[in-house]
Amino acid sequence: MDMSVMFVTLPSLTADLQPSSSQLLWIMDAYGFLLAGLLITMGTLGDQIGRRRVLLTGATAFGLASVLTAYASSPEMLIATRMLMGIAGASLAPSTLSLIRNMFHDDRQRATAVGVWTAGFAGGAIVGPIIGGLLLEHFWWGSVFLINVPVMILLLVLGPLLLPEYRDPKPGRFDLLGALLSLVAVLAVIYGIKLTAEHGFGWTPAACIAAGLAVGALFIRRQRTAVNPMIDLALFRTRRFNVPLLIDALATFAMVGFSLFNWQFMQLVLGMSPFESALWSLPTFLVMPVGIALATAMAPRIGKPNVMTAGLLVAAAGYVALSLIRTDSGIVYLVSALAVVSIGIGGVAAVVTEVILSAAPPERAGAASALAETSAEFGGALGIAVLGSIGTAVYRSQMESQAPAGLTGKELAAAEETLGGAVDTAAALPGQTAQALRSVAFDAFTHEMRIAAVVSAVLTAGGAILIATALRAARDRPGPAASPVPGQTAQHGSRDRADELAAPTPTS
Repeated sequence: MDMSVMFVTLPSLTADLQPSSSQLLWIMDAYGFLLAGLLITMGTLGDQIGRRRVLLTGATAFGLASVLTAYASSPEMLIATRMLMGIAGASLAPSTLSLIRNMFHDDRQRATAVGVWTAGFAGGAIVGPIIGGLLLEHFWWGSVFLINVPVMILLLVLGPLLLPEYRDPKPGRFDLLGALLSLVAVLAVIYGIKLTAEHGFGWTPAACIAAGLAVGALFIRRQRTAVNPMIDLALFRTRRFNVPLLIDALATFAMVGFSLFNWQFMQLVLGMSPFESALWSLPTFLVMPVGIALATAMAPRIGKPNVMTAGLLVAAAGYVALSLIRTDSGIVYLVSALAVVSIGIGGVAAVVTEVILSAAPPERAGAASALAETSAEFGGALGIAVLGSIGTAVYRSQMESQAPAGLTGKELAAAEETLGGAVDTAAALPGQTAQALRSVAFDAFTHEMRIAAVVSAVLTAGGAILIATALRAARDRPGPAASPVPGQTAQHGSRDRADELAAPTPTS
């Protein structure tokens, strides 16, 4: 909900705080970057001190950070408070998934539970824009962050009553140095990528990326030698774990990254209000649970790799349709293409998360859940950064070459910065000049939107090929042994499930 409400809030926020294009991207992805960088740390911490405890502590911090974000008075303050939200939010997702892993030991029950959990994400995406649009009709943009507060209060009240506590009975010492290394590695690489996208390749971004990769190598080396590593690297030796992680990141990269464009297209190009655009987006989100339900039902019959392959191909077809969009295509065309994407991605999400979760032993469920969420959050944040940066470069290039004559230097700079800046600039210009500026800006933005759709189509189609070639017929060596859990033997917990992935599961 917090991610989807940002898209509908973006134009109002831009008009009030007037961030630069770089600040706008940081406002969007600072939350996701910090969250992705700390998920492994929080997942491991939950294994050690208790998953319910981490969940409820994070809920308290998330609610407080949401209040600070709602009253941010500058782009810099908003970026900082979004970072605080990311730190707190990192404790929520892995705690919920790891609790599910230990509450449901039966494979079919766990698959159903993970499907419901996945549908919760789609439900939040549905509720976020609708509530956000309603609030923006009557209140300032900061009000959309205050909707997090009652949700967190509800969790704090019901969590102790309904959720069991679980922790690793032999957790060992927490690897503080490993946690710091993982965070620094993620942030340094992402920062270098953003600098390259915004200003071109140079020594500074190259140094950031190189430093991040070096720190990442140190993190992996520490995990191999530490007595109590944060991540069980043996998990990555099996395709049933590493391939789904990559697919999760690719699918989220495309869907979340492209969302940066369709909300602006509805509100700025098509001239819709925040609430009107939220209503038009409702079909897109409502069909995602349909994809989840179909995937959950079909996986036992045709096999999980086949379900994921089909879902990615459906999503790729939707992106191909979006790559043909024009400024006069209309809302029905946009929503129809996005609905096709949502059905496909929903089907992938329902299956891929359960595959990742089932590959790990129960006592490492927190770390495995964190890796699953890290791949998704990292993919989503990277999608916003990369597709947003590519789009910004394409937009600026076209505006520089096609901007109408007669604009002052300040007006031209504002129009080239963002589409919102071009619309605001046009509002203060004479009729003919204003119309010419809007026309050029809309064409430039639609062009960058098509480029983003092409990239998304290539990535999702590539993911489908990867599954078809690397996972469907996989016969991996056995994964790491799982410790016994109530109702299971050690042998059952650690059996190799490659055959189950590669072929349909027998049904009664």
